[in-house]
Amino acid sequence: MIITAAHTQKVFWFSNPKTWVLIVLSMVAESTTGLAQNVLPPSSELKKLSMEELMNIEVTSVSRRQEKLSEAASAIQVITQEDIKRSGATSLPEALRLAGNLHIAQKNSHDWAISARGFNTDLANKLLVLIDGRTVYTPLFSGVFWDRQDYLLEDIERIEVISGPGSTLWGSNAVNGIINVITKDSHDTQGLYVEAGGGTQFRDFIGARYGGMLDSTVSFRVYAKYFDRDDSVFPNGEDASDSWRMGQSGFRMEAKPSQKNIYTLQGDYYEGRENLSTGGKSTARGMNILGRWTHTFSDNSAMILQLYYDRTNLVLPVPESTTDDNSTVLAPAGTLKDALDTYDLDFQHSFHLGKRNNVVWGLGYRRTHDEVDNAPALAFEPMVLNRNLYSSFVQDEFMIARNCFFTLGTKIEHNDYTGFEYEPSTRIQFNITNRQTLWAAASRAVRIPSRVDRHIRLPTPAFSPVMENLLIGGSNFKSETVIAYELGYRAQFGSKISGSLSLFYNIYDRVRSTSLSPPDPVFGLPFPLFYENNLEGETSGFELALTIQAFDWWRLKCDYTLFHSDIRVKHDQTDFNNALNETADPTHRASLHSFINLSRKIEFDMNLRYVGSFTFNVSGTPDTVHDYTELDVRLTWLLSENFELSFTGQNLLHNHHLEYVISNPNPRVEIERSVYGKIAWKF
Repeated sequence: MIITAAHTQKVFWFSNPKTWVLIVLSMVAESTTGLAQNVLPPSSELKKLSMEELMNIEVTSVSRRQEKLSEAASAIQVITQEDIKRSGATSLPEALRLAGNLHIAQKNSHDWAISARGFNTDLANKLLVLIDGRTVYTPLFSGVFWDRQDYLLEDIERIEVISGPGSTLWGSNAVNGIINVITKDSHDTQGLYVEAGGGTQFRDFIGARYGGMLDSTVSFRVYAKYFDRDDSVFPNGEDASDSWRMGQSGFRMEAKPSQKNIYTLQGDYYEGRENLSTGGKSTARGMNILGRWTHTFSDNSAMILQLYYDRTNLVLPVPESTTDDNSTVLAPAGTLKDALDTYDLDFQHSFHLGKRNNVVWGLGYRRTHDEVDNAPALAFEPMVLNRNLYSSFVQDEFMIARNCFFTLGTKIEHNDYTGFEYEPSTRIQFNITNRQTLWAAASRAVRIPSRVDRHIRLPTPAFSPVMENLLIGGSNFKSETVIAYELGYRAQFGSKISGSLSLFYNIYDRVRSTSLSPPDPVFGLPFPLFYENNLEGETSGFELALTIQAFDWWRLKCDYTLFHSDIRVKHDQTDFNNALNETADPTHRASLHSFINLSRKIEFDMNLRYVGSFTFNVSGTPDTVHDYTELDVRLTWLLSENFELSFTGQNLLHNHHLEYVISNPNPRVEIERSVYGKIAWKF
């Protein structure tokens, strides 16, 4: 017994979403005269980064301080704003396809499976995702509701994607990787931006943003967006009835009263609706607000204090539960409701200690309040739960020699499930030249239990008056652990080619399993099933990335990943799913992104990707998602300095294809070929 598609499909609707965009436009109309002194530069003046400038992009996810990409001792890839724009991506998950170290699989119209270095299952739970420092994974299952993570893509500065553990600095759940979405400073989004369009699958969309100055030191922006996506299809071509509508709005303000202080305040609100292929509509809404104070003490010392509040609401229709042959109803259909409040406080301080030590340390506290209204076929007990997470970390980068650095650090966390957890790491970095870096790392990371692991109940009151559940959480479920070893090389070869190679070997222990209870004394059945930590195993492979500036007008990005896993049941232990329920990962993945400037006014871009076959779990037996190759193409006409028209075709090689299978017995849903047009203005 495993969680069905309905357990992971979530959605949103609001009563007149397009009014949000109109509100922004009306605000602009009233305030343009007074606030538009600082506008965006025309597109012809936007600087295209050279190969050297790309390697010198400053990233923050590796060490929680700014450092050059070329010198970051980690398997990190950076998706720039230019990459996002020219990919034709319409959502954050689509933009993440530009990172070759991620496995991206679209499940249906509104759901994705995303992971790094394996474990890309229905409830993928080993990837930490941040948006402007706000953690967006849910404690319900330690994964990410990807249909809720949205933003006006034009306002994203970059996305930093790390494959490999990052728990020493970022904490539990940063087991196999980190995605850090960083949006633009409001000072950099002045003036008006409007986009609109539509097509086959991406039926219609509209977005607007306006930025201005309240005075010489305080900038702001407001934005709103809305979209309507069509159904995906079943293998026979019939509509899967899983269309998706969503709207979102938000703001950001920056105050820079002096060179030493920056104050940031930002927030978002979303609401929408998703139709479910299993029947019914799922609705959700959410909001967040974040404040940050950045203070520079000196050239060698700075601190960041951040506080945010996040509220999410989910209303999820849960279909009836039946036996495998559908002959008996185990529990009637119903609706699961979940309301989650998250309060998070984070402090960090970085400074130089002497001439050789670069230290960063910090403290954190997070409190969650979760309230669930259970459905007959899916429940969580207790229905109301409060959880606290305390953390502290310290990391020291020690300069052994002028071109050699040794980094040692650890994070200590205390959670209400397993108590104290320790997540140390060590790294060594050798800068062979100013264009070549060799690094190695060893890390320990943990995934702490979620509500699914400890509190889930799949009740079946009609099945037996004696036995109330088929599946329950494990009261003694422990944290999953990984010991990870990495070796990497990053280099720039002349002015035309740059690349990186990362090798990894991970050892996992206490991975989630499903155990059988002793046979029922009345019926002789081994229920309920319950979660334990009976799996172990290893994963290994490498990630290769190359960027080639073939000509001034043509840039190529090539990625290839080889991945192998051996996850198995421990000796003398059992697992109902035969160690199949925690993996759904291809051995081979490859992509080729081509960006061509046909002229000063015409751009032609292509994204070709190959995903190898992989197995998934069907009640303890393996089934296969076959390999596929797909192509996205974008053609853009820059009509003027402030106006552009583009046409994008996605998944052009097939009428529809399968990328992922949600847990049996849900129907397979395939992704269709689509085209859409877009117009965009900047003033």
